[in-house]
Amino acid sequence: MKNSPPHAAAGENANFQDLTPGWVLTPGWVLVAQCLVIAAAFANVSVFYSFYHYLGSLDIPVVWRGFLVGLEPMAAFALRLFVLPWISVRNAYRVTAVSLVLLIGVSWAYLAATTVPALVVLRVIHGAAFVLLTSSVVALAVVFIPPQESGRAFSALNIATMVPYALIPPLSERVLPWVLNEAVIYAGVSVFALAALFLVAALRPRITAAVAGMDDVFLRRPRRGEIRENFRHPPVILFMGVIFLVYVVHATIFYFLKDLTLEIRAGDVGWFFSVAMAAMIAVRVAGTALFDRIDKVAALRLFLAGLAACVVFLPHAPPGTGYYLAAVAYGVAVGVIMPLLSALLFLSSPPPLRGFNSNMGLFIMDGAYFLTPYAWGLLVAAGAGFAFLFYAAGILAGLALLTTASAAARGTSPGGHRPDGDMNMKRGFSA
Repeated sequence: MKNSPPHAAAGENANFQDLTPGWVLTPGWVLVAQCLVIAAAFANVSVFYSFYHYLGSLDIPVVWRGFLVGLEPMAAFALRLFVLPWISVRNAYRVTAVSLVLLIGVSWAYLAATTVPALVVLRVIHGAAFVLLTSSVVALAVVFIPPQESGRAFSALNIATMVPYALIPPLSERVLPWVLNEAVIYAGVSVFALAALFLVAALRPRITAAVAGMDDVFLRRPRRGEIRENFRHPPVILFMGVIFLVYVVHATIFYFLKDLTLEIRAGDVGWFFSVAMAAMIAVRVAGTALFDRIDKVAALRLFLAGLAACVVFLPHAPPGTGYYLAAVAYGVAVGVIMPLLSALLFLSSPPPLRGFNSNMGLFIMDGAYFLTPYAWGLLVAAGAGFAFLFYAAGILAGLALLTTASAAARGTSPGGHRPDGDMNMKRGFSA
């Protein structure tokens, strides 16, 4: 591999196969189990699409609502900085089990928390539980991903994060008239964390055996020198930046679409999420094999352009069919963008830091989910309309497109090659 970055000496594909026993890579149950636990974690997050609206029913002052909505991801954002260097494959199983227990308790606590001080404490604890759970699961899961199948594997992981967004909002909207308030539903979703806890307990012997057979390069914590070198690598910084912008767009829709929809009377926001997530899942299932064969950068640029157009269109979506067609377009765009970004970040990372960088993607997600409702909430409190927030999100999607195009023109793709001449970028690493 010519002109490879310094971390290439640590090994890309061939060394990956040498360092990891073949039998560890093959069992599908490993990734399936991790996907189910990830789905449980995001089921506990997806139910909070109505949280901004729920705070209004509690008569929480408007100036506090955006802050409280963003406080859970803000806590996760801050804590992940300390968690990332600490979590390794060696301790990931124990952290997963403990965080699931914590998440169950937090879910039920929303029934009692109805004041600003109580909600501040609860949202911080909630963020801690989420960051511990997702970081530990991802640290363990990425070890079982062969580089040549990175697109397929991250497509499966992304499907696991999106299924709750497709199912939980419409189910919540149907259940809401029959319960006291949204807090009852927030407590109810803890059943998914409980199921995940039983799954993790049942798989303990097999996970322990798999970890015992791994090379130490995958088990140890990342070294400080490796982390510093990692952040000097342009593709890593590039893809992390684009990931941040895309998550800001997604957070805008997730937290503020209900209020926009009520304002323009375009349709049922629960069904919008269902249609959008169904489109995301369909794209990822149908395109799983293609994600490792296409030119990833070119496809990313194309669908970022589509995402920008879709978000700007939403405030003007005609009621009914037009509104749900926008949901399809949004779902298709994000359905392609997120697996490609995850795969590109994975491929641009040195093998010992693939888990670290994948968790950095979650750190970036936390930051976006904190900053977006907080910043947009302040704008709403200052008198901005909800449509303005979507125009701003569209501009950020366009900025993500320009950043990707500019970086590609300078040749800042993984391995130091131009995207149009880098087969690693187009097809993933071959075995």
